[in-house]
Parts: sequence; C-alpha cells; structure tokens
Amino acid sequence: MRRAGLGEGAPPSNYVSSGYSVYEEENEQLSEGLKQKVNALKSLSIDIGTEVKYQNKMLVDMDTDFDSTGGLLGATMGRLKLLSRGSQTKLFCYVLLFALFVFFVLYWVIKLR
Repeated sequence: MRRAGLGEGAPPSNYVSSGYSVYEEENEQLSEGLKQKVNALKSLSIDIGTEVKYQNKMLVDMDTDFDSTGGLLGATMGRLKLLSRGSQTKLFCYVLLFALFVFFVLYWVIKLR
C-alpha cells in the first residue's frame, strides 16, 4: 500500500490534502484489476481441467476399441494359420486367387471409367 505525506506530526486537515485518498483509490482499482485477472485464470484452469478429463476419457475409449480390434485380428490370424496347416491348403489357394481376381476386376473397372 502506498502512503505518502503521513508524517508523525501531521494535522488531520493535512491528511486528505496529502493525496492519501487518491492512492487508496488507485490501490482499489489495482486490486479490482488483479481480482478480475485471478477470476479469468481460475475459469481458464477449470476449462483446461474439463478438457483434460474429456480427452482422457476419449483415450481410454480408443484404447478399449484398439484392444478389441487386436483380439479380433489375432483370432482371424489364428484361423488362417489353422486353415493353412490343414488339408484345406487347396481351398485356401482358391480363395486367395478369387480375392486377387476380384481386386483385379475392380481395378480394371475403375481404371476404364
């Protein structure tokens, strides 16, 4: 707090004319400005906290989705390995050739358009 012109022997009438009330007003204005800035920082930090919680929830959901997709792909690869080991190798080759044929036909149709 700023205090100027408040000597020990100053008469009471000199108190107002010394500028004390002007400094008091300035301090009040500065404290109001500081209060507004603190409130703005508080609301900003609350918004950041809310956004962080939302992003963490999204990451957990994505992790769950990726885990389930990984399990599905692992099971599919296991079935393909079982199919390739068995006596159905001929069938597996036919399916693979059919898939390549379909992709080739689709490529050819798209290219001619």
